[in-house]
Amino acid sequence: MEEHPSAKKVIKKILIGGERDLQDKTLFHAVSLTAFLAWVGMGADGLTSSCYGPEEAFLVLIISTSYTQIIQLFPTGGGGYLVASKLLSPTLGMVSGCALLIDYVLTIALSISSGADALFSFLPAEWYSFRLAFAAAGVLLLTIMNMRGVRESVTPLIPIMLVFMVTHIFAIGYAFATHAGQLTTVAGTSAHEISRSYNELGLLGMFLLLMRSYAMGAGTYTGIEAVSNGLPVIREPRVENGKKTMHYMAVSLAFFALGLMVSYLLYEVQHTPGKTLNAVLFESITGHWPSGLASTFVTVTLVSEAAFLFVAAQTGFLDGPRVLANMALDRWFPSRFSMLSDRLVTQNGILLMGSLAMILVLLTRGSVAFLIVLYSITVFITFALSQLGMVRHWWQERRTTPNWRHRLSINGIGLVLTSFILVNVSIMKFHDGGWLTLLVTGLLVGLALLVKRHYRKTSQQLKRLDDLLVTAVEASETAPAVSAIPAYDPNSGTAIILVNGFGGLGLHTLMTVIRQFNRTFKNFVFVQVGVVDSGNFKGRDEVDRLYSHLQTAGEKYVRFTQHAGFYAESAFVVGVDVVEELDKLIPGILERFPGAIMFGGQLVFSEEYLFTRWLHNHTIFAVQKRFYHQGIPIVILPIRV
Repeated sequence: MEEHPSAKKVIKKILIGGERDLQDKTLFHAVSLTAFLAWVGMGADGLTSSCYGPEEAFLVLIISTSYTQIIQLFPTGGGGYLVASKLLSPTLGMVSGCALLIDYVLTIALSISSGADALFSFLPAEWYSFRLAFAAAGVLLLTIMNMRGVRESVTPLIPIMLVFMVTHIFAIGYAFATHAGQLTTVAGTSAHEISRSYNELGLLGMFLLLMRSYAMGAGTYTGIEAVSNGLPVIREPRVENGKKTMHYMAVSLAFFALGLMVSYLLYEVQHTPGKTLNAVLFESITGHWPSGLASTFVTVTLVSEAAFLFVAAQTGFLDGPRVLANMALDRWFPSRFSMLSDRLVTQNGILLMGSLAMILVLLTRGSVAFLIVLYSITVFITFALSQLGMVRHWWQERRTTPNWRHRLSINGIGLVLTSFILVNVSIMKFHDGGWLTLLVTGLLVGLALLVKRHYRKTSQQLKRLDDLLVTAVEASETAPAVSAIPAYDPNSGTAIILVNGFGGLGLHTLMTVIRQFNRTFKNFVFVQVGVVDSGNFKGRDEVDRLYSHLQTAGEKYVRFTQHAGFYAESAFVVGVDVVEELDKLIPGILERFPGAIMFGGQLVFSEEYLFTRWLHNHTIFAVQKRFYHQGIPIVILPIRV
């Protein structure tokens, strides 16, 4: 009888899509991003600054160049978290990662709130009350899109970016073409203003004024980190495509920022209440056009800017969960955040980022003025630590790297700029609400330290099981070879033991079964599920290594059990969900061993709280629940640590 999928699975497939096949040889090519798609998904965060602050983007090329060196040194990705962890210390890396997480949540909330404000500015005033609901719906929509997959979340955004690019390139080109004769005058006027400022402020005063203006444009650079973090989702060759993406971002931002700023000067654009400088510029450009054509161009251009702000939120969804997953792999946060869904995305991280952004939008009622105060402080903690780590690296490698001075100077300039911005922005924004960003970042750092302490304590407690492993392996290796391997007898008692690699926990479960059931079982089947998580989902080679590891671990269990005088075999499967994969694998084993009983071990801590329970997956209980409904017995053996 054909089993019909549940309503939950049908809805999930409609919204998110079906399960991906890890056996598909073209899988990694299908889910990865080309340099162009990576630019669309990660570059919008910085490029949207041309919608509201092009005068703040001149030094982006320096920061981008320094991050290109990070991409070369860390081709597997990781961004500021990995750079600071490897080149400075794991603790400083954790601080960098926490700062990035806060920044990515703010990126989502601010981008979507700004987009909602911009879009509703074109609509009738009576519709403005729906702005908050629209922003919340935007967060929800992007969350669902990203749960479908990286490529699926980026591809629909391409038309928005193309309209934005075409309209703005045309506007800049038109401004230059129609006012080419004024460029010399503008240059002379600018030189005169610089000379006058120098006479009034002096060299130091001008430098401080310039750096303050530069610091106020800090948000321009928050998208640069994204490429370094997102390398694992970029198509091979990753380093080359990552560098291309970075070049696309730097050149496009510099072009639009410089082009729009010069256009302001050519048209003598002045601030007008209720309008952005871009809106004033586009109206000036089309002032002599036919009214219908002029209004259409201005509307399409400004709507593309508003929609493009929504695209900028994608940076937070692409890279926030990835940073969280990397930190979870290093045990700074619960390991569940490193797990992948059957769509091969870090679903738990996406849901967390989306939920926090939703809460932030609702609590602030989508206030762009308040969100922008909180924004851009934390990312410069990461920037400064990354540049410091790179400076330290080139200094340590000065005897082996021929052009170390050039490389060190690039990261050194990046360190000075980003450190200045961090201090400046923190001071200027502190009393306006910046203190809240720093406080939340500090609390997140404290939480990470607590999580790490628990995992470290657990690891120490598990050491005695590892000692058991060493003793057992030594005994099996020194014991004489088994003269006759026990025969396969499906009618004898069979124990199916769920294990996770060859380790003390699995051996402890095996010995407990033998001891407690007084040799009732003559057959042992060791079953493993190799979980593909964000740590090993980096290419076909990584998955192949996982298969090899599972096979080797299974063979060790079989040899050890055969030495003890029992029949043994192993089975394994690779996937992203332990329960689902066991549900597919176990029925086939039960056909060969009718009446078999499943066993699994579960760690039991002397003191257990809600906080500590949340840090462990307790997968065995989910497995037990699934098979109990099928009438298949499974025994959970407590293992005290």
